[in-house]
Amino acid sequence: MKQLLYNGRLQATEEFGLTLPNRGLAFGDGFFETLVFTAGRLRLAAEHYARMQQAAAALYLTLPAALATAEALETTLAALAQANALPDARLRLQLWRGGGGRYTPLTDAAEWLATAEPFVADDSPIAKADFALETHSIYSPLSFCKGPQAWLYVRAAHERQQRGLDEIILCDAHGHVAEAGAAAIFWEKDGVLFTPSLESGCVAGVRRAQVMRAARAAGMDCREGLFEKKELLAADAAFTANIAAVRTLQRVKNTLFNAPNTVFTAF
Repeated sequence: MKQLLYNGRLQATEEFGLTLPNRGLAFGDGFFETLVFTAGRLRLAAEHYARMQQAAAALYLTLPAALATAEALETTLAALAQANALPDARLRLQLWRGGGGRYTPLTDAAEWLATAEPFVADDSPIAKADFALETHSIYSPLSFCKGPQAWLYVRAAHERQQRGLDEIILCDAHGHVAEAGAAAIFWEKDGVLFTPSLESGCVAGVRRAQVMRAARAAGMDCREGLFEKKELLAADAAFTANIAAVRTLQRVKNTLFNAPNTVFTAF
């Protein structure tokens, strides 16, 4: 029987139910993290914890004790993976403000829910991608974290599906490239690595940060900024990166790309 963690307590998924009022449901007053547990460790635990700290601060929330350090986060979620007998697990951690009230918060205490499912890595190349036509990214004080703007990615995924694409690329309202539908986007040109800055409205992905660290450690120039579509289309190679995988982009619109530098696909 599948198990979940609700406010630190293991219980069967089939027996779980939310009590009302629930501010996450009513107002989206919270955020989430998607994490991967593999080889006995929580992948990039410190980076996830740092983003959670930033998201909690931005929403005026206090992280619960079970999630209040990187070590506690790893211990808590490792226990969930083990309870579900999953050596490789994809974990979703949802946090929202407790209590009731209307828009004005009554507390900074957070409730939380963690679920687990088998993790199967998919690093296959992306054959066909294009820019979104119906949705654009929006920069905000919360656009760096996951959850408050999730409707953008639902709309983008719907468009991707309707257009028969393997990946969709979001731009901001001014046409600057922001990110892929569920991943950061990178491209190489003349030995330089480019990626959109957070001002484009993209998520501050933990794998995004890791890729940039790897590039700089390899002595590669890494530039963040507001870049137009034509700059991506003029690249030598391009790829996406999220906590699950790094995936090569083979084509965007009618532009074909080479394989990216192996430094980015080796981890």
